[in-house]
Amino acid sequence: MTPPDGLQTYIQYLGIEPWRIPIVILSAIGIYLAFLILVRVFGVRVLTGWNGFDAVIIIMFGAVAGRVIIGHPPTLASGIIGLGTLMLLEMIFGQAQQVTGIRSMKSHSRVIIAHGQFIQKNLRRSHLTHEEVYSALRRAGIAHLDQAQCVILEATGTLSIIREGTHIDRRILEGVIDADAI
Repeated sequence: MTPPDGLQTYIQYLGIEPWRIPIVILSAIGIYLAFLILVRVFGVRVLTGWNGFDAVIIIMFGAVAGRVIIGHPPTLASGIIGLGTLMLLEMIFGQAQQVTGIRSMKSHSRVIIAHGQFIQKNLRRSHLTHEEVYSALRRAGIAHLDQAQCVILEATGTLSIIREGTHIDRRILEGVIDADAI
């Protein structure tokens, strides 16, 4: 089956006009930078530990971002250019984090609980709730807060839990914010 205008219709819906290529690239760069800023403001936890509502929000964010990047009308070529730009940006920013002056963009691990006591400033800074921490403690088999020597929010957004009485090699805590509280 061929469309009414033949091959020209395929090219129109799958291709991209050359003048739209820089617009797609700039849109992808803009959305990528906006996403980095939003994750920095709201914390890396927005990307992990989804409940149903969080998943809906992330899917909606992806839909909006995708629509902004590929524009109207959406075409296969604009989608490929947009995805390629995002992957290139991810590679560039990954390499840039190796440079000392740009490390501040990277999230840092931070102590959330030390010896059974919440460190409230880190809890607020991380946009975590007590309920999220309690859930992680239950999954780790911790029945009382005083059984937790520490809970650390990792840069990836996951919670690491170390039981009270466990010897911790100080090298393991290098770069962790408020590690001296443990």
